Amino acid sequence: MSSYTAHFKVWRGDADGGGLQDFQVEVNDGEVVLDIIHRLQATQASDLAVRWNCKAGKCGSCSAEVNGHPRLMCMTRMSVFRRDETVTVTPMRTFPVIRDLVTDVSFNYTKAREVPAFVPPKGVAAGEYRMAQQDVERSQEFRKCIECFLCQNTCHVVRDHEENKEAFAGPRFLMRIAELDMHPLDAAEETGLNRAASAQEDHGLGYCNITKCCTDVCPENIHITDNALIPLKERAVDRKYDPLVWLGSKIRRRGQ
Repeated sequence: MSSYTAHFKVWRGDADGGGLQDFQVEVNDGEVVLDIIHRLQATQASDLAVRWNCKAGKCGSCSAEVNGHPRLMCMTRMSVFRRDETVTVTPMRTFPVIRDLVTDVSFNYTKAREVPAFVPPKGVAAGEYRMAQQDVERSQEFRKCIECFLCQNTCHVVRDHEENKEAFAGPRFLMRIAELDMHPLDAAEETGLNRAASAQEDHGLGYCNITKCCTDVCPENIHITDNALIPLKERAVDRKYDPLVWLGSKIRRRGQ
């Protein structure tokens, strides 16, 4: 096993401010950025704060920005950097810093609670739901989300415009709405909830300009823009402006 000494710059500080601190640290073959952060904790900066859990790319805890790119530290191999390259690790920019590399991501939990839950179909007991595979294939991809919030962090709608956070749910939760809207058993329409229209009117779907930056950073390779956000936008437009859809909704209302 070969090793070398790497130059790291790690952001240190809290909500009141901070800056980059330089470290020279040993790197061994096969290691990832999170390994190096742990080595810094063990040898040079015992009070360095970092959030992590599984170290297997499945919990979504160790999100940060490595050389300016939103990444999971546990899935960013040191071999992708040149040995003489400086590796800079900073907290996610979109969310308030708590300390060092740990950010306050409670914005996301607030947005999660604002999304109306799955509405069970009437007359079907829990445990008796039956769906054909072909009916769930489109939305099944979205269930891979590990809620690392890298897509939320990189979306320029909130990354560069703090004032949009109140009105915009972000790609992760617009994807959740799309998933429910595609669900073959969701009975939201029967309760008067049009999920596509709600995404537009209540969750800021119109702010998204489909730059695909959310898709680019997703560690699960979910096609958030192409498979969730664009179809959701199409359905929102259809239901609001398509004359046949409008006429059909009027006929259904009269029938009720």
